[in-house]
Amino acid sequence: MPLTETLARVEGDLAAGRIPLARQRLRGLVSSFPHDLTLRRCLAQVYRLYGDAAEAGRWMYLEADRRAEETAAFEARYGSASRRMKALGWQGTEADAATAFAQKQLAAVRTACAEELGHTVDWEDPASYREGLEEGFEPASRSWTVRGVLAGTGCLLSVLGFFAIWVNGLVALFD
Repeated sequence: MPLTETLARVEGDLAAGRIPLARQRLRGLVSSFPHDLTLRRCLAQVYRLYGDAAEAGRWMYLEADRRAEETAAFEARYGSASRRMKALGWQGTEADAATAFAQKQLAAVRTACAEELGHTVDWEDPASYREGLEEGFEPASRSWTVRGVLAGTGCLLSVLGFFAIWVNGLVALFD
């Protein structure tokens, strides 16, 4: 679907209050057109509707008129330079950015990531900065909680109840 047609659909979705659909369409457009700063700005505006400062900061990170609190929230959520590099979803080189500010931001993130990992990284080679993503990863806790046990018991009882009703209906069908 052409860019202009998809943007028209996004506008229609927002006007109709279908914010999740508009967000999904914009995410797809940003993925397809990573150098289009206008699309990133639109996506940031949608995340502001959700009240998600970190995601709004993520998509406004390459803009000079970004909000400081959103930028701080983005940097806090994506604590390392390699996580920020991945989150920005940039493809190509810094020179592909439309503004000098965006070029400077992309270069700063790449440089910080290279210093963090101890080797050169490249926007065009995600594997060069992926190794930093495993550091600090903490697997989910495997301990049992009362809440988890109750949720599991409730699901099990629901399935058993559904099965009992189904069997009862099947028996009644052949009586």
